[in-house]
Amino acid sequence: MSSDNNEKTARSRRSLRPLARLLPYLKRHRRMTVAALVALVSAAAITLVLPTAIRRVIDFGFGGDNPSLINAYFFVLFGVVAALAVASGVRYFLVMWIGERIVAEVRADVFEHMTVLSPGFYDQAKSGEILSRLTADTTQIKSAFGASASLAMRNTLMFIGASIMMVVTSPRLSVIVLVAIPVILIPLLGFGRSIRKRSRSAQDMLAAASAYAAEMLGAVRTLQAFTHETYAAAKFRNAAENAFRAARLATGARAVLTGFAIFVIGASVVAVLWIGASDVLAGRMTGGTLSQFLLYSILAAGSLASLSEVWGELSQAAGAAERLSELLDIEPEIAAPDNPVALPARPKGALAFNGVSFAYDGAKDMPVLNGVDLTIEPGETLAVVGPSGAGKSTLFHLLMRFYDPKSGQITLDGLDLRSLDPKDLRRAIALVPQDTAVFGTSIAENIAYGRPDASRNEIVAAAAAAHADTFITNLPDGYETAVGERGITLSGGQRQRIAIARAILKDAPVLLLDEATSALDAESEKLVQDALDGLMQGRTTLVIAHRLATVLKADRIIVMEAGRIVETGTHAELSAQGGLYAKLARLQFNTDTPETTAPASQAG
Repeated sequence: MSSDNNEKTARSRRSLRPLARLLPYLKRHRRMTVAALVALVSAAAITLVLPTAIRRVIDFGFGGDNPSLINAYFFVLFGVVAALAVASGVRYFLVMWIGERIVAEVRADVFEHMTVLSPGFYDQAKSGEILSRLTADTTQIKSAFGASASLAMRNTLMFIGASIMMVVTSPRLSVIVLVAIPVILIPLLGFGRSIRKRSRSAQDMLAAASAYAAEMLGAVRTLQAFTHETYAAAKFRNAAENAFRAARLATGARAVLTGFAIFVIGASVVAVLWIGASDVLAGRMTGGTLSQFLLYSILAAGSLASLSEVWGELSQAAGAAERLSELLDIEPEIAAPDNPVALPARPKGALAFNGVSFAYDGAKDMPVLNGVDLTIEPGETLAVVGPSGAGKSTLFHLLMRFYDPKSGQITLDGLDLRSLDPKDLRRAIALVPQDTAVFGTSIAENIAYGRPDASRNEIVAAAAAAHADTFITNLPDGYETAVGERGITLSGGQRQRIAIARAILKDAPVLLLDEATSALDAESEKLVQDALDGLMQGRTTLVIAHRLATVLKADRIIVMEAGRIVETGTHAELSAQGGLYAKLARLQFNTDTPETTAPASQAG
């Protein structure tokens, strides 16, 4: 039993940690925070003055014969109200500024952290769920550090101040109101944990719905091509309904808590008014004193009732902060060592795989590479062919250090990739992938993605070298044409030429071509192949081969099967051997004369 209690206590403490994780953001803006606290305390103090001022108006103003005295009291009340209005306005602005500022910084930090997480994380994570945390959850935090936190502090001060003033005004009547406090606080703490748990569930459901929507809208053409609209809409409606049900449970818990608090507080105020009225009639208390006590009791009761609502909102924010903390706590699997080895300004480009084996986390029992040994000389062009799943693309992933080998070593100019800063390594490599990433911005920005500081002349020169300049200048806005999300307005060949222009502009010593001409027609292929021939000069180039021209001009060809290198040689040598390479060539060209055929492959 003691271990169970300890576990519950630990869980309760952990429930407070998500919001505490955000306190460093608050510390960055100490001046604004202090100013907000001053305004908050001022507004609370002025509010607590009002009942005393009203008592004096009732007892001395109405009971006297001097009209000017009444006017003076009311002028004072106007002054108090004006001061309260100013303090409240300043408080609201400052706390909302802090909330907006913190949520902007949290969003920026979470996004920055997401950009450095290893691709292995994204192999399993859903981008839509991450976006939900980045938007919906940070909005909950804005509420916590903006209006909710302000109201919580204000109502706490008001409750303490009003309680003290109640005791000063009438100790006897104070007992009735203060007895109700434990009756409210105990359920408040219990319901808070329930609300936080249910709010977390609601946010998880919403994230699942957002993830599904992002996936479907990202492939809307495929969705419509397969007339999947009705099914997709029904599935999303079901996900949204699940999110609603979870949110309804959280809201129901808050509603029960709020209703209970208001009933207990209201009942205690009614009891005070009943007993106080009897005291006034018996002459034991003046009407002004009863009014003062009643106002203080209402302030205390209202503050406590508001705290019950705010507690629910803070519990929701704690659930959101917990989800964001989970993201921020994820450490990148691929990170720079404490003292990375510096690469020269222009690496030579010598590459080596020494006994490299690798398996993806989702299939650790199915190695993709198995004991690969390979050396590539600076400036050499190496073609990699083989059937789908042979491990060709994985070679590229490991060279870019998206993953680390499970065993073995990969080197660049004799330096272990794990001893380098991944950013330095990737600056030395230009990648033209088969599935070209084009972003929803201008063509000029897409080409300059690898070198944001490139001049317009350099961008145009790179586009011309990639034979992309002609189609770009024919677009309505030329290089400033927005190409839509994922470059949806461009053809596959146009997207690939932009990727090639991007690689030309980057001017890296190592070039990785993953079927870079696979989406081009015959005319475009020749133009782009000419551009690639120029690009490959003086660079170490690895080509996952599909097109004949690239393979024929390679200095060396390796053939991969089941994660191993099974053949190595030139086109003529491999064709003559009659092995897997010759078989792949015959399958593509449907001929029995491998000596005159070119190799084929699929991405793998």
